[in-house]
Amino acid sequence: MEEVTRVAESSPDPPPLLERQVRQRPPVASVLKSKLKRGLSCSGPRVRSTLSGFFPVVRWLPKYRLKQYVWGDLMSGVIVGIILVPQAIAYCLLAGVEPIYGLYTSFYANIIYFLMGTSRHVSVGIFSLMSLMVGQVVDKEVYLAGFDLNEDSKTSGPVVLNGSLDGNFTATKTVELMGVQCGKECYAIAVAAALTFLAGIYQVLMAVFRLGFVSVYLSTPMLDGFATGASFTILTVQAKYLLGLKIPRHQGYGTVVVTWINIFSNIHKTNLCDLITSAICISVLVAGKEIQERYKERLKIPLPTELLVVAGATLASHFGDLNGLYGSSVSGHIPTGFIPPQVPSFSLMPRLALDAVPLAVISFAFTVSLSEMFAKKNGYTVRPNQEMLAIGFCNIIPSFFHCFTTSAALAKTMVKDSTGCQTQVSSLISALVVLLVLLFFAPFFYALQKCVLACIIIVSLRGALRKFKDVPAKWRASQNDAIVWLVSMGSTALISVELGLLTGVVFSMMCIIYKTQNPMVSILGRADDTNLYEDVDEYQNLIPPAQIRVFRFAAPLYYANKDSFLKSLYKAVGVEPFLELTKRRKAEKKAKEATSKQAKENGNQNNGEVVVGLIQTQLDFHTVVLDCSAIPFMDSTGTATFKGLIKEYKDIGVSVLLSGCNTSVIDALKKGEVFGKNHADMRRLLFHTVHAAVVYAEAVGSAAKQMTSDDSAV
Repeated sequence: MEEVTRVAESSPDPPPLLERQVRQRPPVASVLKSKLKRGLSCSGPRVRSTLSGFFPVVRWLPKYRLKQYVWGDLMSGVIVGIILVPQAIAYCLLAGVEPIYGLYTSFYANIIYFLMGTSRHVSVGIFSLMSLMVGQVVDKEVYLAGFDLNEDSKTSGPVVLNGSLDGNFTATKTVELMGVQCGKECYAIAVAAALTFLAGIYQVLMAVFRLGFVSVYLSTPMLDGFATGASFTILTVQAKYLLGLKIPRHQGYGTVVVTWINIFSNIHKTNLCDLITSAICISVLVAGKEIQERYKERLKIPLPTELLVVAGATLASHFGDLNGLYGSSVSGHIPTGFIPPQVPSFSLMPRLALDAVPLAVISFAFTVSLSEMFAKKNGYTVRPNQEMLAIGFCNIIPSFFHCFTTSAALAKTMVKDSTGCQTQVSSLISALVVLLVLLFFAPFFYALQKCVLACIIIVSLRGALRKFKDVPAKWRASQNDAIVWLVSMGSTALISVELGLLTGVVFSMMCIIYKTQNPMVSILGRADDTNLYEDVDEYQNLIPPAQIRVFRFAAPLYYANKDSFLKSLYKAVGVEPFLELTKRRKAEKKAKEATSKQAKENGNQNNGEVVVGLIQTQLDFHTVVLDCSAIPFMDSTGTATFKGLIKEYKDIGVSVLLSGCNTSVIDALKKGEVFGKNHADMRRLLFHTVHAAVVYAEAVGSAAKQMTSDDSAV
């Protein structure tokens, strides 16, 4: 210890450190006071700015270039509207509500996003994943309320539907909801509307409190796996319609497994009419999709295959009386016009509070990511916080008009982009197309078979289900991402959608934590006569500095990976200070005992001390340089680890130098008094580059060697 101190005091001066800029932070009270003053101030320009920010349409609509934009917006709006109508009816099978509510949802969502959205291309409306998640909650609540989950269960007598009598809905059971007697279909849409209202409230709160960062925990592999698993669940739920089987949707976990077991158990009850219709419709839809993909450069507009299939199947079912002759399940009466608005049922909301959380998160995550993706592609910017507000109000306001949860939809957004969409005027056109159906054409879908709607849903999942083929490529690119994808997909498909989302998020975060706990560590060597130091195991012709170990730890240093850091360092340099010190003490004790015994025999009392002093205590290195350039931050545990490390190695005659620390790490080291109370050792321990630390260590080593040789000469 005395020799190390003496060498350090006589060592050459280290290179100077850069002088940090002095930053004076204003007091927290003054910052809060200024923010409150700015936030609560009111003036004419501020009111106009706030309103125009809340309704972006006020900014861009007056600048609308009619001749340049109108044809693209008109074309894309009509095409998306045509696609939207059959999908709006079909996805109601997933949501567990009547087809009319899908049309309402598509209509209101497009108008509200036209007013509040900042993306020019995003199509907001019914989305298969949202419909599935809504449907699972709706079926659970309908089941708990005591209703029969069989879709074809009807009753006698009119039932109050949202405050109005509708003789087309009948039920053997009614429940009182908001002071009126409510049947099964009434109760289902009441649950969906309350769930949607809560999801919208959550999204607006996230926008107000700037909680959009939550989406960063939804990694791309996790979202892809979740969407694929949900798509497999959707396919499973719709498979019974293809065969015409009357199987209630399973409640609880393992929907996919239980549903397939029920399907194969009842396969002998297959309705041949539905089976043949499904085979024909799927063939036509798949052929249309393949033609569209193969000749997409020649076709200026997408083929309206879904609309053609719906029209043809409806005509065939109506004139062939497939429902009456073969018992084929049909959509039933879809009324025209609008139902009076009604406040969502607040009595249902306590039970739905947790169910609305994943809906809110997934809805805004898809919307924000799609809006940013297409904004980047087309060369403009969007405001993510305003997008969150927009999608929040696309759920809150429509919930008063008997609608369910919406989100941006990738397929329809891609159609808008490919058909020349320029602004959200196209969404207004799509809403007008849906309005025409609501006012005039809805009753014509009475004879439309449910198996046709299921075919539309299943064929729309082709893109997500094709991702199974990409698993080998994912594995080759990143095993970690492939495992996250498989876990998210498997848990979503085999357990439930909600738990699949939670499992995917937790597992992907655990993978990141595992990486920080087991990061890449390296012993560095020098490249020829340059100042470049890199991993000796990864690059050729690198020479480690003589009697110096340069160690790199590529991760943050915090409480969870402190032990991993120490173990990897001890293993890399080959010496653990405590064990080395213990070994030396044992050797000294043993040598002292032996020499003392010999001294007694020889009558020499001082010989033992001389022999103990001659014990070899030198290692093959005298300095450890820690390359901290890959450590972005450290906590108090990390600084305590560094402090203890420097002391432990000093006890065995080894210096520890730090290089490449960023300012946050330096500040943490100062707070932890790693450089002493007054930072007196800062210049001797801290260096800007690895090379500067190595040069200083070599100079110190040379000085120590010279002093040792001088002492030997004396």
